[in-house]
Amino acid sequence: MSQSPAPLTAVSQDYLKVIWGAQEWSDVPVTTGLIAGRLGVGASTVSETVKRLADAGLVTHRPYGAVELTDTGRAHAVAMVRRHRLIETYLVERLGYGWDEVHDEAEVLEHAVSDRFVDRVADVLGHPDRDPHGDPIPAADGTVHLPDAHPMWEVPAGEYRVARISDADPELLRYLEDVGLVLDAPVQLDERRAVTGTVSVRVDGAADRVELGEVAAGAIWLAPRG
Repeated sequence: MSQSPAPLTAVSQDYLKVIWGAQEWSDVPVTTGLIAGRLGVGASTVSETVKRLADAGLVTHRPYGAVELTDTGRAHAVAMVRRHRLIETYLVERLGYGWDEVHDEAEVLEHAVSDRFVDRVADVLGHPDRDPHGDPIPAADGTVHLPDAHPMWEVPAGEYRVARISDADPELLRYLEDVGLVLDAPVQLDERRAVTGTVSVRVDGAADRVELGEVAAGAIWLAPRG
């Protein structure tokens, strides 16, 4: 049975999860400004909270430098990510939620459920390795396996499958579902036009192309077929 580290406040859990999540798919340094933007709070609030997390041995931070998780902080963060993604998966697979509806529900529930509940959810679902958006679900021992995938905007023309879609914008998720750009959908990336900021893609052999802007294309991660 998995066992989370000693309990923290919900605010501390959210900060650690955001810090970890910001570097899951990117190597951009995590700054207090980035944290403030993701959590929708003021810079001074972030600075005070980060200082408390540093005093507790959960992060390291030098003035005007990056915020980094300690080993203990990472353990807490990964435990919360596991909770969040298992809950999202349960809501979609067992309760009939849409993939555009689950993020906010999971944000609330992840702070309320017990380790036993999380383990039971994992058992009932058959220990899934990804959530409804393609994000990897950490194993009970904290290991995480990212798929070999890259943003649509960054890859050359060719044949791919959809491996992950950011859940940051529910409206975008609804649109992508309407045009068939869902997890594991085979796609043919025809052309990327940097000058106009658009890409052209065919979904599952369809005759018609789907035109996406740079923001939407950057939210879709593609992996090689096979």
